[in-house]
Amino acid sequence: MSNRLLAAGVLAAIGVGGLLHLLSEPAAGDAVWAAATAIVLMPLAWSVGRSLLRGNVGVDAIALVAMAAALALGEYLAGAVVGLMLAGGNALEDSAAGRARRELKALVGRAPRIAHRRVGDVVEEVAVEELSVGDRVLVRAGEVVPVDGLVTSGEAVLDESALTGEPLPVSCKRGAPVRSGTANAGDAFELRATRPASESAYAAVVRLVREAESHRAPFVRMADRYAAFFLPVTLVAAGLAWALSGDPVRGLAVLVVATPCPLILAAPVAVIAAISRAAAQGIIVKTGAAIEQVGRARVVVFDKTGTLTLGRPLVEAVSTTNGRSGDELLRLAAAVEQLSAHHLGHAVSEAGRRRGLEVPPAEAVQETPGLGVCGRVEGQAVAVGSAAYLASRGIPVTDGVADRTTAFVAIDGRLAGAITFADRLRHQVPALLQRLARLGVTETVMLTGDRPESAEAIAAQAGIRTVRANLLPADKVAAVQELKRRHRDVIMVGDGINDAPALASATVGVAMGEHSPAASAAAADIVLLVDDIGRVGDAIAISQRMRRIILQSIGIGLGVSGALMVVASLGHIPPSAGALLQEGLDVAVILNALRAR
Repeated sequence: MSNRLLAAGVLAAIGVGGLLHLLSEPAAGDAVWAAATAIVLMPLAWSVGRSLLRGNVGVDAIALVAMAAALALGEYLAGAVVGLMLAGGNALEDSAAGRARRELKALVGRAPRIAHRRVGDVVEEVAVEELSVGDRVLVRAGEVVPVDGLVTSGEAVLDESALTGEPLPVSCKRGAPVRSGTANAGDAFELRATRPASESAYAAVVRLVREAESHRAPFVRMADRYAAFFLPVTLVAAGLAWALSGDPVRGLAVLVVATPCPLILAAPVAVIAAISRAAAQGIIVKTGAAIEQVGRARVVVFDKTGTLTLGRPLVEAVSTTNGRSGDELLRLAAAVEQLSAHHLGHAVSEAGRRRGLEVPPAEAVQETPGLGVCGRVEGQAVAVGSAAYLASRGIPVTDGVADRTTAFVAIDGRLAGAITFADRLRHQVPALLQRLARLGVTETVMLTGDRPESAEAIAAQAGIRTVRANLLPADKVAAVQELKRRHRDVIMVGDGINDAPALASATVGVAMGEHSPAASAAAADIVLLVDDIGRVGDAIAISQRMRRIILQSIGIGLGVSGALMVVASLGHIPPSAGALLQEGLDVAVILNALRAR
């Protein structure tokens, strides 16, 4: 029987019993109340008994003792109200859980199942699982993008709010990457699949959501630990009230008002609400433990490349040596690079698009992997690549620029200029570091396998004082474990496969999920669906607010229960009235816990 039906049945029984009392049938009314109490008591006794056999004393043991005592002492209304309190509280928790997980379920439910694949001039309807890398896919207006890919026709206007929480649509030009799970907010467009559906960004999101829904909140276990203290205190208080007054009903009244439903319900409701709030902001929290612990941490550790920085080269400057403009040089270089598989080639093509240049087609393109590419553009021979590549073509490079982050451009056999690249700091990082300080983070650390000079430069821009460079994955793990020994709770933020061991060893691992490989996302406790490192601060803020609400709910709930125990022990609250007061307190505490949403 569901908690909602059980609560409704007990409530109806309380009403029927009250009506029978009004009709001068007290015996029948008491029988109805006793039956309602027994219906709740039997499954509760089974649950508590199994917990006791495992050596666990749960907080609901007090409710069990109160209902059993109510039946024994003939206080049937009090027993029924305690049963309503327990079943109703559980029903409210179930309702809160359903409401709070709405965004998570919506993410799973909107996963596309059908795609429109273009084969020549024919568009065929196929299952999403049948799409392969390289397939041309038509995405009609209003449809969800089924696979990750590159726009191949015109411009795509996408609604990314389901993944990122951002309400404004995003325009993606021809050649721009698009993620599965976003929705087409404009005209129909075509894309070329770059991943199979099973490996797409949205499939990973769905897997993470299902994993997140399968974990139990840690505060439930914490609440159960309170019972080891709270239950004997309650029994002693009830026993003293009985002994000093000689009235066992007075002891029952103490048990009834001491039923700790605020402790049972406030924490899990707030945890579920906070996880849902995080999901609405593009933050998938896999476990209740993660949302609790991320707000406690005072140390945040960052990887550099792809985490603090964009993780991909961008054109930083274009210099010329033969009188051509920088835009003209970039336009010709982008023409031969637009079909290149090299990451620097992608950066050149992207820079041309960003500057709004008309990139012409190239002919007779030949690429030497890892070195360079050449072809003919508008009747001119264009070569782009390293100094060694140009030297192999009889074009010396003598300007002394290190070719590690530089591509040289030659036109018609003569050096025409150079394109330099840099990996830039994410623009959100300085604001994030300031926010972390306001949230109580006392130490930020960069761990990277990069060279010390590059690491120090990025750390200075970010505002991070502690830097450790030239680290292997095992070194990062050792550094995280050392910080945990000193500070206990440590957050690690990373994005690459080499970060996965450190993410797993941290108290809370946070993966930049939009571009992260499966290994790092699987090792992390929290995954950011949007490419915005500032969401780390959002996760911490949500956690801290959740913890404040939980402690407030528990403190007020148990404080009021304690005061009612004193009043009940003095004989001023009968068991039935005490049960009704506790019921109102439970509802107030649950509604307060929902503020975490």
